[in-house]
Amino acid sequence: MLIERDANGDFILESSELAERFGLSLAALRRHMGHGSVVSTVEIGTAEHEGTKRVSLRLGNRLWRAVLNDANEVQHEHMTVLRGKTS
Repeated sequence: MLIERDANGDFILESSELAERFGLSLAALRRHMGHGSVVSTVEIGTAEHEGTKRVSLRLGNRLWRAVLNDANEVQHEHMTVLRGKTS
């Protein structure tokens, strides 16, 4: 998976690939996005992690994370189901 960046430097992820990762239909993912239920963060690597970025997307109790290299290619990714309080 390659994650692109727009002219502002924002990350652009393919909706159909994200829907697959979350086990949703594309329409269901888009509904969640429309309701503001998908939250994303990007962390920039420093020191020994220089040149990498970690992209995280959370939907309810599911958290998908991917580590990207300098070319914004996914080096590894994983899905976590969070337990306990989700707020």
